[in-house]
Amino acid sequence: MEDIFSRLISLTSYISQRIIEFIEDLVLGDASRCLEDSETNSSGQHPTYETCNEHDFSSLDSASLSRYCNSSTIFDFHERDASDIEDLSDINTGLEVVRGNYCRGVRFIFKGLMLPIFCLEVAWRSAIASWRCFCYQMRRMQAHVQRIVSRVLRTLHGSSDDIGWLQRTPGMAPVKDGSAHFMELLQSIRMKAFVQHPSTGLLRTFQQSRPLVFCQHQKVLFKMGLACHIAKIHSEASVEHNAWELKQYIEELYWGAGKRVMLLGHSKGGVDAAAALSIYSQELSNKVAGLALVQSPYGGTPIASDILREGQVADRETRQIMEFLICKLIKGDMRALEDLTYEKRKEFIKNHKLPDNIPLISFHSEASVAPGVVATLSHIAHAEFPRFGGEDDALAVRKVPVIVPVSAAMALSALHLQLRYGEKSDGLVTCRDAEVPGSIVVKPDRKLDHSWMVYSSWKKDPTEPDACEMCEALLTMLVELGTQVQNLQ
Repeated sequence: MEDIFSRLISLTSYISQRIIEFIEDLVLGDASRCLEDSETNSSGQHPTYETCNEHDFSSLDSASLSRYCNSSTIFDFHERDASDIEDLSDINTGLEVVRGNYCRGVRFIFKGLMLPIFCLEVAWRSAIASWRCFCYQMRRMQAHVQRIVSRVLRTLHGSSDDIGWLQRTPGMAPVKDGSAHFMELLQSIRMKAFVQHPSTGLLRTFQQSRPLVFCQHQKVLFKMGLACHIAKIHSEASVEHNAWELKQYIEELYWGAGKRVMLLGHSKGGVDAAAALSIYSQELSNKVAGLALVQSPYGGTPIASDILREGQVADRETRQIMEFLICKLIKGDMRALEDLTYEKRKEFIKNHKLPDNIPLISFHSEASVAPGVVATLSHIAHAEFPRFGGEDDALAVRKVPVIVPVSAAMALSALHLQLRYGEKSDGLVTCRDAEVPGSIVVKPDRKLDHSWMVYSSWKKDPTEPDACEMCEALLTMLVELGTQVQNLQ
């Protein structure tokens, strides 16, 4: 504040000094103008002075008088003319100095008077610039907060509007419940009252999963008199790529055996098989007798959508982690997970429809979320070690089972989907998303997670049907549906 007051006092004194100088310049200007007027008047009296000289010398003779007057007049005229010119030049120079000082003084006083206005203008512009900068920063902050809130809301909302979209879409064929007939077939199989399949065609089973368990399924189906083949395709490849490979494999089996093929796919394998029938329907419609989808995310899965959804919290970091896991560790394709999102499935189903003349079965289950499931271990593989102890046992190997808590992970995932969306699921696929439009839906009364067909439980319950028996019941039901379709045609 003291600095401001000192500056104001110095500014006031400076303006006062300039005003005094201005007044002095005005007085000098008036004096110079008066001097100029007096000189002008004195120059106007020259003829009178000459007349007086003529009257004073009237007593002289005319000749001398005329010579004197003429010589004196001429001399006086030249003398006064030179002096007047010098005086006028001095006066003009003084006037120019006065006028210059006057103009400079006026301009300076004007600037001094305009200085407060200029300061006010600078202060106003500074205030406006500060206000604009503040508004800009506030808008940026508001936009940043809105983006954060939008990401949080999008993350919390998740897949609430996408789960079960197949049932809400107009124009989709309705499903039929075949759970009761499936349980009858399963019970008859367990009671060894299974009726042989009619020899209407060669049965081929395609599985998109681990060969350890499906080799056991293959042995059971061979005992039933069914030729079973496991498609050698990469589970982590894209849906369209696997569909093309399945199309080639189906045509090879069809032209080799001369009989139609029946497909059974688990999880993404069912989606790949359905994609093969949808994309290459003209080539495969007369070569495929039926398709059974077991726990397949035909409509999509919230797990894939929640992981890869753009615009949610930490979407880039999550995608980078998944790319590292899928592309680097298991040498797969990121599109394998992208193709299971709701967005991709909606686009694919809109562009590719399943044929109407092929029987379809949709099998889905619900995982148990009881506390006891957390302690359940699953047998996923076995490791072989050489057995040492004697010469005869040099080539013998010891098989050690590999067990991991897969069921516990599926139970936690199913509990998460139930608490977040209120949907029943097997841990990865919700029940509504596993129902294919126009198919026969099978819902077992037993709690089964997504890994029940792939990985058998470490502690088996002999009173419950295993995965092989359920697959046999599904294939039997699919053969019956195919026979009904052929009779109707």
